[in-house]
Amino acid sequence: MNALPLREIPGDSVVHRLWAGTKLIGVGLIGVLLWVLPSWPALAVVALVVVGVALLAGIPLGAVPKPPWWLWALAGASVALSASVAGVNGGLTTARSVVLGLLVIAASVLVVWTTPAAQLAPAIATLMRPLRWLRLPVDEWAVVIALCLRSLPLMVDELLTLRAVHRLRPHSPMKVRHPSSQLTILDMVVAALSSALRRSAELGEAITARGGTGRLTVDDAKPGRIDVIALVVMGVFVAAAIAGSFLIRGAM
Repeated sequence: MNALPLREIPGDSVVHRLWAGTKLIGVGLIGVLLWVLPSWPALAVVALVVVGVALLAGIPLGAVPKPPWWLWALAGASVALSASVAGVNGGLTTARSVVLGLLVIAASVLVVWTTPAAQLAPAIATLMRPLRWLRLPVDEWAVVIALCLRSLPLMVDELLTLRAVHRLRPHSPMKVRHPSSQLTILDMVVAALSSALRRSAELGEAITARGGTGRLTVDDAKPGRIDVIALVVMGVFVAAAIAGSFLIRGAM
């Protein structure tokens, strides 16, 4: 499986020019739709939206990760096991769950690919503005979420580096009882956690040295006409998914 790039893919498409909050609202609508109505028509509409957005954004095929064979084998085995236990309906339900998870992940990754990380924090703060009436620390939450999103690519790079180092290290036979023969995935996880703690400590010291989080961003982007059009189009697709689901259910 090639690495999943959790960074913005540069571009000047319509999707790239959308406000970050609009994309977050779209992902939220997709999540709510698939949670309330996880039917095949809804999944088909969401898949159409995801593919259409990817084409509009000009996402290269090389950026799309290729899952390993064992992941597809595990999904197929789960569907087969459900079908053998609960019949055809059970197998279809499991298959629907697998497709649902893949679509939600794809929609979320599209937001990361088409949105600068600096625009996510102010967009989240704007969407959570009503919570300020309850005197909740909205800006601090937005900064924490933005920092977590920024750290994801670093963690992926760290894991890939650890994996490469683990493959290059010589392995002793199990009977030798040398520490190199006992290296497992747990060692990689511990090393990744240690690296994450070190990076977070360095980041905290840098933020403290600068006097705190300060402003969320210098470029305070706002929604425009194109965002209204995008939300209307998204609403039409959601309505079509709901109508198609109920029409097919009524026909059956």
